[in-house]
Amino acid sequence: MKKIGFLSFGHWANSPHSRARSAADVLLQSIDLAVAAEELGADGAFFRVHHFAQQLASPFPLLAAVGAKTSRIEIGTGVIDMRYENPLYMAEEAGAADLIAGGRLQLGISRGSGEQVIDGWRYFGYAPGEGETHADLARHHTEVFYEVLRGKGFAQPNARPMFANPPGLLRVEPHSEGLRDRIWWGSGSDATAVWAAKMGMNLQTSTLKNDETGRPLHVQQAEQIRAYRDAWKEAGHTREPRVSVSRSIFALMNDQDRMYFGRDAQSRDSVGFLDDDVQKIFGRNYAAEPEVLIAELAKDEAIAAADTLLLTVPNQLGVEYCAHVIESIITHVAPGLGWR
Repeated sequence: MKKIGFLSFGHWANSPHSRARSAADVLLQSIDLAVAAEELGADGAFFRVHHFAQQLASPFPLLAAVGAKTSRIEIGTGVIDMRYENPLYMAEEAGAADLIAGGRLQLGISRGSGEQVIDGWRYFGYAPGEGETHADLARHHTEVFYEVLRGKGFAQPNARPMFANPPGLLRVEPHSEGLRDRIWWGSGSDATAVWAAKMGMNLQTSTLKNDETGRPLHVQQAEQIRAYRDAWKEAGHTREPRVSVSRSIFALMNDQDRMYFGRDAQSRDSVGFLDDDVQKIFGRNYAAEPEVLIAELAKDEAIAAADTLLLTVPNQLGVEYCAHVIESIITHVAPGLGWR
C-alpha cells in the first residue's frame, strides 16, 4: 500500500488558455480540488509555495480552508521556503491550521528553489549572518521552528498580564500536539537528506535533485532515501519516518489526455542549472496508457522506496481535469502496482 496525493504549483495566468486566471481562482479551485481528491479516495492534497510569482504563496489560509472543507485527506506543502519565514509566527499559524484540520497537516519545508527576484527573502526582512549563506538562514529558521513545535515554555511571563497565565514559562499558542512529527524536509541532495534524518524530520524528494553521480534521477533518489533511512536509524529516533517522492504521471485514457500529454517531449531525464552553479538532474514525465505506465513505474526505484507518491497536477487545466488525472492513476494504475 502507498499513499497517493497530488501536488499543485498553483499557477494562474490571465490567458484564455488558463482555467485559473487570478489568485482568487487558484485559491478557490485548490480547495475544490482537495475536496474532489478526498471523494476520489486520494490520500493527500499538497501545495507548492512560491513568492513574488503568480502562484500560491502564503499557505496557511489555504491549508486552514481545506482543513475545514475536508475530513480525511492529509493536507500539506511541498515546500515552504524557510528563508522567508518568521519561525515563531509560523508556529502559531501552523498550530491553528492543524487544529482546524484535526491534526492532518503534513508540512514540507526547505531552503526553497529558484526565485522570481534576487534574494527575495531580504524584502521580507531576513538576511544570513556574517559568514553564513542563504541555506544557513533557512536551516536556522527551521531549527527554531522545529524546536518551538515541541510545545515547551520558553518566554518569561509578564508580572502583570492582561489575562491570567498558567504557571511557568509560556509557549507559542495555539499548540497542536503531534504536529512536530508531521514536518518534512524537502531535500535536493544526499547531505541534506542525512541532515533531515538527524533532525528527526520526514523526507520529501522532488522531481529534481543535485546530480551527484550522473545516474538516472530515480536511482539517485533511491540512494538518497537509503542514506536518509540509515542516518535515521543511526540517530536512534523511535518512530518510523515517512518519505515522499513527486512525479508527473499522466494516464492516457481519452483523446483529451492524448492531446495534452500524448506527445510529451519530457520522456527522459535532463540536466541543467537553477539559481546556483550545481548541476541538477530533472526527472522525466510519465505519459502513456495504463498498462504501459504500470510497467514503467515498476522500474522507478525511488517510488518503490517511498511510502507516499505526490502527483503533480496541471492546475491551469481546471479542477475537473485535474480530478480526472488523479482518478485515472488511483483507479487504473495503482492497483496494478500493488499501491491499492
